[in-house]
Amino acid sequence: MRYEEFKNLVVQAAEKAGLTDYELYYSASESTEIETFRREVDKFSSSAEGGVCFRALVNGQMGYASTEDLSAEEAEAIVARAQENAAVLESAEEQFLGEGGGQYETFEKKEYPLPETDALIKAALHGQELAYAVDPRVTDGTSTVVMRMKQSVAIFNSRGLDLSAENQASLCYIAAVVKDGEEMNDEYKIKAGPIDEWKQEELAEKAVKAALAKMGAKAAPTGSYPVVFAPDAMSALLMTFSPAFSAEAAQKGLSRLAGKEGTKIAADCVTLVDDPFHKDSLMPMPFDAEGMPTRKKNVIENGTLTTLLHNLKTAKVAGVQTTGNASKRGYAGSVQISPFSFVLAPGQMSEEELLAKAGSGVYIDTLNGTHAGADPISGDFSLQSLGFMIEDGKKTRPVKDFTVAGNFFDLLQHVEAVADNAEMESFGMTNFGSPSVMVSGLSVAGE
Repeated sequence: MRYEEFKNLVVQAAEKAGLTDYELYYSASESTEIETFRREVDKFSSSAEGGVCFRALVNGQMGYASTEDLSAEEAEAIVARAQENAAVLESAEEQFLGEGGGQYETFEKKEYPLPETDALIKAALHGQELAYAVDPRVTDGTSTVVMRMKQSVAIFNSRGLDLSAENQASLCYIAAVVKDGEEMNDEYKIKAGPIDEWKQEELAEKAVKAALAKMGAKAAPTGSYPVVFAPDAMSALLMTFSPAFSAEAAQKGLSRLAGKEGTKIAADCVTLVDDPFHKDSLMPMPFDAEGMPTRKKNVIENGTLTTLLHNLKTAKVAGVQTTGNASKRGYAGSVQISPFSFVLAPGQMSEEELLAKAGSGVYIDTLNGTHAGADPISGDFSLQSLGFMIEDGKKTRPVKDFTVAGNFFDLLQHVEAVADNAEMESFGMTNFGSPSVMVSGLSVAGE
């Protein structure tokens, strides 16, 4: 049964049960992924999943029930289960449902047909051949992953919300492994968009050359240096410490940013934007998981924290309006908070000018172990890194086996300059992006 039919049956069942405050949340996704290895298709997976979550206020308690079965029988059963679940709860917390009538932004969305399976297979094999052709040192382990995906979300409630959105995307990922003697290195590049815009030859060349550039790497010398974080590395830091910008974390005492709205927390050159409609987003969304309108907002503006990210519950506690950042991990997940596209705004200088400004130091393009080596609450991090030395204002010899350590909140205050080369990566519904960033005086532990 289609969602619309199921929704109508749920509404009938809810009204029959005498419910006046309720919500039906629907999400579904489809994806096909193909991976090559040793010039053959090594993995092929295709999945489709989805379901609904019904929640209702019963005597001040919010009862939840979810299902993947969109049938007439289940439409009645899910309402009954939500009532039963509410009856055993004794929560003193105020519960929230979104109100209808909000103003939702219109935006230009990239529309393009998803590639057929045969075209995906051909592209996957072609991408790997292109990588092998770049350099004779490309070896086993080199692979290409191609993917197409589609996601649908809908929210209906008794207070006037009736919203739906659908997004789809395709992407190509080329991972190059190179070997010279006993030394091996790897690097990857990724491109999202229509299949005829993947530019696989360019993608393969970039991946291989980036892997080769690491050949001969030695440990960085121990010391305190200016550090330039490449876009990927700075994006990884943003992803790791993004929970600190959640109002829920702040209200639970789990963020150092609690109560810091309106105060200076970063250098003047730092502006951090959350943009649900970013041009490079795979999943632009006009509403959040509570059905509230989303909007572009400066979370940090010229160094000043202007807002934390809110859902309805945290906004009520703080006495502000929701920022439209409610999120759910799947249809059955609880309402949480997350950014959409969390992007450090680019500056005016090129990366080359940024390196010249640094003079000497370390250029970091890879951070490993962010989940184990970083604490989003305190801001402390100590991360295994890869990159290059900066000498006389230029990237020179590759370095590895070193650790960069510091504190994210201190780092924000010591950003010296921001380049103009912003890049972004997608992680499901959330994207993180940054240009290259120069930071003064971080601790590097190597040889």
